[in-house]
Amino acid sequence: MKQSITLVCLLVLSLSFAVSAQNRTYTVEDLMKVRRVGDPQVAPDGRHVAFTVGDVNFDANRIVTQIYVVPSEGGETKQLTSGDRSSTAPRWSPDGKKIAFTTGGQVWVMEADGDNKEQVTKISTGAASPVWSPDGKWIAFTSEVFPDCSDDDCNKKKDEAAENSKVKAHITNRLLFRHWDEWRDIKRAHVFVVSAKGGSARDLTPGDFDSPPYGASTGVDIAFSPDSSEVAYLRNPDKVEAISTNSDIYLIPVAGGASRNITARNGGYDVSPVYTRDGKYIVYRSQATAGFEADRWRLMLFNRASGVSTELVHGFDQQIEEAVVSPDGNTVYFTAGNRGNAPIYSVPITGGPAKKIVGDVFATNLKITPDGNRLIFASSSMGAPAEVYSTNVDGARLTALTALNTRLMNEAGFTKAEEVEWTGALGKKIHGWVVKPKNFDATRKYPLLVLIHGGPQSAWNNSWSFRWNPQVFANSGYVVFAPNPRGSTGYGQQFVNEISGDWGGKAYVDIMNGVADVLRRSPFIDRSRIGAAGASYGGYMINWIQGHNNDLRFRFKVLVSHDGVYNLTSMYGATEELWFTDWEFKGTPWTNRAMYERWSPHNFVRNFKTPILIIHGELDFRVPIGESLQLFTAVQRKGIDSKLLVFPDEGHWVLKPQNSQLWYHTVLDWLDKYLK
Repeated sequence: MKQSITLVCLLVLSLSFAVSAQNRTYTVEDLMKVRRVGDPQVAPDGRHVAFTVGDVNFDANRIVTQIYVVPSEGGETKQLTSGDRSSTAPRWSPDGKKIAFTTGGQVWVMEADGDNKEQVTKISTGAASPVWSPDGKWIAFTSEVFPDCSDDDCNKKKDEAAENSKVKAHITNRLLFRHWDEWRDIKRAHVFVVSAKGGSARDLTPGDFDSPPYGASTGVDIAFSPDSSEVAYLRNPDKVEAISTNSDIYLIPVAGGASRNITARNGGYDVSPVYTRDGKYIVYRSQATAGFEADRWRLMLFNRASGVSTELVHGFDQQIEEAVVSPDGNTVYFTAGNRGNAPIYSVPITGGPAKKIVGDVFATNLKITPDGNRLIFASSSMGAPAEVYSTNVDGARLTALTALNTRLMNEAGFTKAEEVEWTGALGKKIHGWVVKPKNFDATRKYPLLVLIHGGPQSAWNNSWSFRWNPQVFANSGYVVFAPNPRGSTGYGQQFVNEISGDWGGKAYVDIMNGVADVLRRSPFIDRSRIGAAGASYGGYMINWIQGHNNDLRFRFKVLVSHDGVYNLTSMYGATEELWFTDWEFKGTPWTNRAMYERWSPHNFVRNFKTPILIIHGELDFRVPIGESLQLFTAVQRKGIDSKLLVFPDEGHWVLKPQNSQLWYHTVLDWLDKYLK
């Protein structure tokens, strides 16, 4: 009898666990457990892929990243580095026997199995972004140095003097003296080379400039020529960096000497140089329009013999993001945003139309195997974090090489993001996404949360996000709507262009029409419970909606503004990348005052009435904290229910795990207060 009772109890307990797993919601705490896979690098023999995995150390309040390898045909992953410090940027030596990486602010090398780790650089200013020379003799890297120092001893003494001084003042005589979340008034990024066996590092790019320019860098923008005699690097030659998006590609002998600017004729960004294996060409990406950071990224080919650059992809109207050259030099493979995905394309080295190889992916970190037969990349979706994948160059045999988050994803049971389309301003078709809660029940009534992306030249992509994760909001009981209005990338360059000079115009109509359309087609949404949230430009749009929440079809009941632009004139005077505001508002506040006044949310305070949560990071130099302080003052003086959350140790993004947890819970609690 006792045995029967025990079996029944065990059966009930098992069923309880099964039901619990089925009904389990995905929380902020679950998001912290997601492993962050990225930076895949193919071994020279093509048999293994090194990659990084970041894990949250919640107690230390940071992400700790380590290096792993996995067979390129799939199989068991092996961890190569460990410890309390992060190890990043794994780069295979040309012979495949060693892997260079960075840890503790220096470049190290280890054997391919992770053994015998040896420190290569011992530069006082630190080392990042290692790149091997093809002959295996040199490693190039970047370091932040004092431009008037000619050796490391000078840099070390200046750093020690600054550290020991009681005075922490900043003095500058140029614009762009700070950027994102750091002061840039003294040091400059330079390219160095060091023997792969270690020793003294040599500054290849001395002078009072940054290489790469910190407004243009797209990752590792250093490349060796195939014979290892030359290095390609980036530099902005313009005098006033704050109003310039110019980034040119320079070539310099490894032995040192004069640099040569190979893209001087172009006034926009030139980035990501890659030599073809025969050394005849350099493939790179370029924007043609000076001062416009969201211009179409083109794929270019520089002929080293003739000195002429030509565009490779004909009739292609999307932004090209990454590119790799086949080992035989005949084909270039690249990624480009397209309606929320990032497919992989190919084009002959001689130029021509783009051919789509893999469509239904959001591919990043694109690499090619040494035999030229397979592509390796990372990919994610709104319903699954990034893993490493491989595919044949014809798109066949798409295979996941890693599955580090499979168990967590199976437990979470995410719903797939659904594509929606509606008619926006001037009859234009607009695209976006809807994410529903787990165990969605169409007979219930759900609140709607509208998420507005930043940029504004950006997009809600079908990719994983840690900062604005739709699944966290959906599994808190919301139907999530993520529209891609004018200015969004992936819908052609004209669509991108139409936000400039029109921030509260067509994009606002696109969003409002989208909300109305989602309500029309979704009887399971309670139209009396609608909220909206956004950051950066998304925060601007929230602030704009605060003064224009008068659509006859619906009303927003609650708002969340994170790092949002509020007063365009004060924003101009305190932001750092002035080329952005110059382009977006067609001049300065004193040369085009009418446009700044027309689109500034602070001019519509008289209409403010919606409860709002305001969030900002004190280290945000892109949209300085004064924007949110002004907004909070206005809504408080008007007696509107409002709350201010300030992170003194965060910039434009909330990155520290404990801060992120507080951010999510504060946002959800605020939304729940009005929508549940």
